[in-house]
Amino acid sequence: MVKLIVNSLFSSYFTSKGPIHAVDNVNFDLDNDESIGIAGESACGKSTLGLSIIRMLLGGKTTGEILFDGDSILDISESEFDEKIRWKKISMIFQGAMNSLDPVFTIREQFVEILKQHNFNGNMDEVITDVINSVSLNDAVLKKYPHELSGGMKQRVVIALALLLKPKFVIADEPTTALDVLIQSQIINLFKKLKKNGTSFMLITHDIAVLSEIADKIGIMYGGHMVEFGSSNEIYKNPKHPYTQGLLESTPTLKGGPPKSIKGIPPSLLGPATQCRFIERCPVAIDKCKTVPPKFKTKTGYVRCWLYDDVI
Repeated sequence: MVKLIVNSLFSSYFTSKGPIHAVDNVNFDLDNDESIGIAGESACGKSTLGLSIIRMLLGGKTTGEILFDGDSILDISESEFDEKIRWKKISMIFQGAMNSLDPVFTIREQFVEILKQHNFNGNMDEVITDVINSVSLNDAVLKKYPHELSGGMKQRVVIALALLLKPKFVIADEPTTALDVLIQSQIINLFKKLKKNGTSFMLITHDIAVLSEIADKIGIMYGGHMVEFGSSNEIYKNPKHPYTQGLLESTPTLKGGPPKSIKGIPPSLLGPATQCRFIERCPVAIDKCKTVPPKFKTKTGYVRCWLYDDVI
């Protein structure tokens, strides 16, 4: 059964210079119990995609279709979305989450605030203790203030806040950024454990190597476009888009030589795309790339690149 379907999704921010097309005609689907990784460099639209799905995009507009468990979540009212879906079915771990905890309230008080906001009628202490224990924290942390916790502990608290109402789908935006390697490993192992227990994730990151242990499917974003989408196995073993290939070559490995950088700078997202947005940085660009790239089917997904015209 398909859990999440995203069709022709556009999200734009309005500025004095014109609209910034941060998410430009993005399409993908996700089955039950599958998790997806969204990779790409900064300002490619990854976070905007996550915010669009949970309907928390500020200063912008989202159009297209998002279906979750059969519900068209862009078509229902804000109050209905908040009552039925936000945090109950879909929640989010925001970028820079360690700084999102309120310093003047204890950890328990911050859990209670969410439960009250969503009109929870059960035993609050029992639910809070269960979710804190599920992220491998002792309930003693509930009496503490954020400044009394380490970075790794604060990150686990933020993950627990996202899991509080037992959502089916959690959007995690750069959840391991600013953590040391040991804590990163612990957080990734925590996600793997939660995934085995039935929670699906959208893991947003600029580090494509992080996705290998969690994601069943991977979407590669560049300049607002999802330039390649497919199973994690296909993306890692047979990457097709030149940008995907460049991302993988820029990742350090134990076997290979030094990582290679992708020359150039990200494109402007002002105005609609009239050509492939990767054209100025692409080492294999052809004349057709001066037009908007099409979508060619692959074994498990698609690639937006003229190099595969009449090939796939």
